[in-house]
Amino acid sequence: MQARLHDWNLEPRAAVALQGELAKRLESRDRVDDVDLIAGVDIGFEDQGATTRAAVVLLKWEAEKAPALEVVEQVVHREPTRMPYVPGLLSFREIPAALGAFARLSQSPQLVMVDGQGIAHPRRLGVAAHLGLWLDLPTIGVAKSRLYGRFEEVGSERGDYSPLTAKGETLGVVLRSRQNVKPIFVSPGHRVSVDTALGWVLRCLGRTKLPEPTRLADRLASRRDEKRRAR
Repeated sequence: MQARLHDWNLEPRAAVALQGELAKRLESRDRVDDVDLIAGVDIGFEDQGATTRAAVVLLKWEAEKAPALEVVEQVVHREPTRMPYVPGLLSFREIPAALGAFARLSQSPQLVMVDGQGIAHPRRLGVAAHLGLWLDLPTIGVAKSRLYGRFEEVGSERGDYSPLTAKGETLGVVLRSRQNVKPIFVSPGHRVSVDTALGWVLRCLGRTKLPEPTRLADRLASRRDEKRRAR
């Protein structure tokens, strides 16, 4: 993890101004080391928003076995939520807990997929982009819904996609990850291009809607396996 970027105790107006400065530091060209480990990240809230919960799953990348990737480590970290909900500033609520989770990993990934937006954000700093700057790692946002940008209707077949654009800029793609199921929104965060972000998500797609890294992080965060065993 690189040096501290900023304080978290910010008023919304200061946070908005900071987003503009941080977005200028994002790298849109590929700078990805050889990938041995991929992290999937899911961040949510408990106790009516008073607690932030971050789940990180570390997967061993083996191209010949993909998308059946081995889980080598997983962490769930909880801490008090530091900022109230403000539209467009969700990363300021979510990232402190995510950093706490990454700090507990014994190994560092070379690529990170986050359940959330990358640069597909009004100020180009969704949670995946913001987290990528803190970690200085290549990050990809994989969101279940659109936050920002326009797109043409996506074909119904698995693998069909349409560019997600705003003001003449391509922010990502809208991908049909499963036939006749609502698409997902893939956008680069930091140190990856749009094409590379799409390529990695496609490589990690199993039979479900989400790529394996974020699917498994979501499952860990929601304790689905524990709930099944308890029945």
